[in-house]
Amino acid sequence: MGTKNSRLQGFYQLNPFERLQAVKSFDGLCDEDLRILHGGHGVLSVERADKMIENVIGTYNLPLGVATNFRINGRDHLIPMVVEEPSIVAGASYAAKMIRDGGGFETSSTDPLMIGQVQIVGVHAPHSARHDILSHRDEILRIANAQSRSLVTLGGGARDLEVHLHPTSPMGPMLVMHLIVDCRDAMGANAINSMCEAVAPLIEQITQGRVYLRILSNLSDRRLARTRCVVPVKSLARDGLPGEEVAEGIMWAYAFAAVDPYRATTHNKGILNGIDPVIVATGNDWRAIEAGAHAYAARSGQYTSLSVWERDEHGNLVGTLEMPMAVGIVGGATKVHPAAQTALKLLGVKTASELGEIAVCAGLASNLAAMRALACEGINRGHMGLHARQIAMAAGAHGHIVDEVARRMVEERNIKPARAQELVAELHR
Repeated sequence: MGTKNSRLQGFYQLNPFERLQAVKSFDGLCDEDLRILHGGHGVLSVERADKMIENVIGTYNLPLGVATNFRINGRDHLIPMVVEEPSIVAGASYAAKMIRDGGGFETSSTDPLMIGQVQIVGVHAPHSARHDILSHRDEILRIANAQSRSLVTLGGGARDLEVHLHPTSPMGPMLVMHLIVDCRDAMGANAINSMCEAVAPLIEQITQGRVYLRILSNLSDRRLARTRCVVPVKSLARDGLPGEEVAEGIMWAYAFAAVDPYRATTHNKGILNGIDPVIVATGNDWRAIEAGAHAYAARSGQYTSLSVWERDEHGNLVGTLEMPMAVGIVGGATKVHPAAQTALKLLGVKTASELGEIAVCAGLASNLAAMRALACEGINRGHMGLHARQIAMAAGAHGHIVDEVARRMVEERNIKPARAQELVAELHR
């Protein structure tokens, strides 16, 4: 494992088949894995899709790319990313190269603890009821753990409980019990929901109240993944701009996000540009990740940047990112979708926590790429070439004509559907 090198020189210049062969040589994937990644037969059949969601009429493909240059905790990784937006894979790869110059990413994470919520209303003496619930802690945990013996066998399960009092709400006062569940390598939603359902009758008996909602929380603020990186100033230099000037621009971009929620929202979207494609590629719930991320960004009472950027004593940029990361490598679409299984194989992860740590590395890399682009020349220039290709294809260009139409539109700084149609017609004469 230690000899693998994700620094694949000229990877972007290869055609898709050649890139696939380079990926195979990096990680030893078998031919069937390659067929799955390449979009061949069996990626996701309609028959299998029909068992995953309701009212299925077909399947929908998105591009699957691979981000290069990632070195995480001393080990090289190729990062599978499923995303439709241009520049994300390239940006993350380039940022990972700069971070690699500083030694790569260092990561850590908390235990995979999630919260299940049980809402109790109509309680006459809520403080006394809270005391009664806590005094039945062991019995409640025993009932909860009886719902998922496999999770308990693996070392997880319901660990503890809390009771919170909300004296006022639009409907009046309520108690909310939090069931703290160690989900191990599962995302945990189904297990947590089953546990909450199972303990509800006992909670009603203890409190003489009525239980309404019994469901997990997607603010998984006890299941955190963290990453840290150092970016040497000299690695930031670009197009005649000295590294120090770029570093200063990046720090001002971060400062803007730290104090302004309008900027912070877009800044955090840039972080999720790196995270979501990894979540999708591995069959995980990107909506849960998004919800938890934005709630966590507002935990102080003001929405702010998820990442933090500083300068060390040598002037290097130091970036850190800590955020909720409720992902799994067992169960759900992760087990059902062949491409998700192959993506996990490519990553070589053994635990859900490791997957979460890799995802936040992709997020921090994407964040750095976006801020560097903004500090250097604005985000549009980086998007221009790939966006032009998309416009050209939409106008009916095929094969080598796509590149020629895109090139001319970029040169003219006129990347518009009408101009693309004119060029396509001209080149087809």
